[in-house]
Amino acid sequence: MESEAIGTAASHTDFSLISLIMAADPIVKLVLLFLLLASVWSWMVIGEKLFSLGSLRRKAKQFEEAFWSGRTEDFDMRPGAGGNDAASRVFASAAREWSDARRITATPEEANAIVGRAERSMRATVDRELGKAGNGLGILATIGSASPFIGLFGTVWGIMNAFLNIAEQQDTSLGTVAGPIAEALFATGMGLVAAIPAVIFYNKFTGDLTKLGDQLDAFSQDVLVRLSRRASDSARD
Repeated sequence: MESEAIGTAASHTDFSLISLIMAADPIVKLVLLFLLLASVWSWMVIGEKLFSLGSLRRKAKQFEEAFWSGRTEDFDMRPGAGGNDAASRVFASAAREWSDARRITATPEEANAIVGRAERSMRATVDRELGKAGNGLGILATIGSASPFIGLFGTVWGIMNAFLNIAEQQDTSLGTVAGPIAEALFATGMGLVAAIPAVIFYNKFTGDLTKLGDQLDAFSQDVLVRLSRRASDSARD
């Protein structure tokens, strides 16, 4: 008879997802809401970065191709007036030295100074570009690292409620503990749902950012080699 009563109680308990959430403890509800917002926020950042980082690398490659094909005269290369891609802004940061190396007759010391100024200017611009491109990665890192622990807090709270229900009702039946335990496990799941995509895409975007930095560094070094050659030719003339 006792087993039949337990089965009857369990059968009348609604274990649907919505019912569990509505019946959850306020602390567990707060945890679930926070994790849901964190997951939505991380996917917004992921969507923006998927578009922006891919676009940055593509436009930088297009400018490099235009540069090495000799079509840079089509661009406004005044310092601070670069285009809407990272490579053109890197080159624009050294445009004055580039122009000086073409126009003036410099001594070897002045030629070295021109190259040194261009190198420092492009290095600073590369750092700024990478800093702007990396905006939002800290959010993914925080969500990826904190969400499992926040979900674990909800899990601990739900299990604690399950034991309190047993103590209050002096009943260890499924109907007594199933709800709080289900809430607890759901909090764990929500923590993982928020954390896993954030960690995966954080690693992906960090790799993409490293590739962009290597691309801009390589372009800067190529420009410096060409600029050094021009400055040296001007010094010899």
